[in-house]
Amino acid sequence: MVKNTSMKHILILLAAVIIFINGFAASVDTAVIYSQVMKKGIKCVIIKPDNYTKDQSRYPAVYLLHGYSDCYNTWVKQVPAIKTYADQMRLIIICPDGGYGSWYFDSPVDTTFKYETYVSSEVVHYIDAHYHTIANRNHRAITGLSMGGHGALYLALKHPDVFGCAGAMSGGVDLRPFPAGWDIAKRIGDPEKYNENWQKMSVINMIDDHPAQPVAFMIECGTEDFFYQVNYQLHQKMMKLKIVHDYVERPGQHTWKYWANAVEYQLLFARKFFDLQKQ
Repeated sequence: MVKNTSMKHILILLAAVIIFINGFAASVDTAVIYSQVMKKGIKCVIIKPDNYTKDQSRYPAVYLLHGYSDCYNTWVKQVPAIKTYADQMRLIIICPDGGYGSWYFDSPVDTTFKYETYVSSEVVHYIDAHYHTIANRNHRAITGLSMGGHGALYLALKHPDVFGCAGAMSGGVDLRPFPAGWDIAKRIGDPEKYNENWQKMSVINMIDDHPAQPVAFMIECGTEDFFYQVNYQLHQKMMKLKIVHDYVERPGQHTWKYWANAVEYQLLFARKFFDLQKQ
């Protein structure tokens, strides 16, 4: 009888602990954000920090982009720790869907793909209208992995009025060495026929005309990654152009093991950027 009573007390205590933990943990929404330019609803994950619904504070936002063949919920499934980071760093983290292989372009050859406009305008406007964000570039960052790393830098370079901070993990920052890769040609055309697209839509060339409005950049890649050389070359070019940025390389491949580690530092970089800003 004593044992049963003790067990009952333990179960009650455990239940109380679970309720306590859940009461102070990040919450995850899945919203359908309609795209006027693509005429369809597209799902998006939004991670809100604990106490979001209680304190009515406004938070900075980090847009976290997925890679080729993934989707809006891949980050939260593969790296559930990002919910903890949202709590610890007091961030709203937004994971929009960039399509199976959009490369986050408004495609010049396929008008059904307008993911530049969707992410940089339609998603941002929706999030600012429906969530407690600090709705300005000084409190809005974008980062991503692989295709999403390219996308984050591409969107920040084209829309520095929207994103004040941009990062890339294992980003495909130069498209030209990969003419047959990952649906790129479907988005910007055959590399011989549409060579100009491959030149002007590669981040490594776009950086030549980096915006006068400064963007805080953090670029990183594993040394065994097939995108390592193009990231290193981008870093060298930015050094030559005297563009302030953080650059990190460490042992690692093009894998979730690498990105699960890298994303915490990307979010910390964004958090430090936000902390230096004035609202």
